[in-house]
Amino acid sequence: MEKELHTQDLGTIDYAEAFDLQLELHGQRLENKIPDTLLLLEHPHVFTLGRHAREGNIVWDKNELKQNSVEVRQVDRGGDVTYHGPGQLVGYPIIKLKDRDLQPRRLVEWVENLIIRTVASFGIAPYVHPEHPGVWVGDAKICAIGMRIREGVSYHGFALNVSTDLSYFNGIVPCGIQNKSVCSLSSLLGKKINIEEVKQRLIKEAKFI
Repeated sequence: MEKELHTQDLGTIDYAEAFDLQLELHGQRLENKIPDTLLLLEHPHVFTLGRHAREGNIVWDKNELKQNSVEVRQVDRGGDVTYHGPGQLVGYPIIKLKDRDLQPRRLVEWVENLIIRTVASFGIAPYVHPEHPGVWVGDAKICAIGMRIREGVSYHGFALNVSTDLSYFNGIVPCGIQNKSVCSLSSLLGKKINIEEVKQRLIKEAKFI
């Protein structure tokens, strides 16, 4: 039986502050003090390096990072390097897997399908690439996914490009994948898409898991 998922909209929040909040909620969920929760938010410009990331996948030097107001954070999720910034809808699911009889792969599939349904509602045909993580449209990634499960509770999550300034991806090798591009809802549709509209569509799709 599907159980309802609580959603919490944090607006724009610094990466470090959001990470601290995830850890706090992770502990509360572990002790059953809160229900399964999906945090939705935007970050200021930041490049994050996952546990298996290569620092060489950050292309910009210190001056370019400073000029573009980008901070760099080492994080404990899986995956390589990615970018977060304004116009990108970030979601962090804090979910206790055993309460929903989920295996880690099934949780990732739920996130993938959530993004696919949300993007498809705009008349776009997204898919899961057989070789590379995330959600793709054509040969370009529209959503990065990188999660961690500790003591049976998930954190970290996904980053869906809505009206993101895609030039910031020039500062990295996204997810360590060479010769692939990135896209956003706005770049695909040729007009600026309101992130609040995307958020509401995603919340509707994420109501149950």
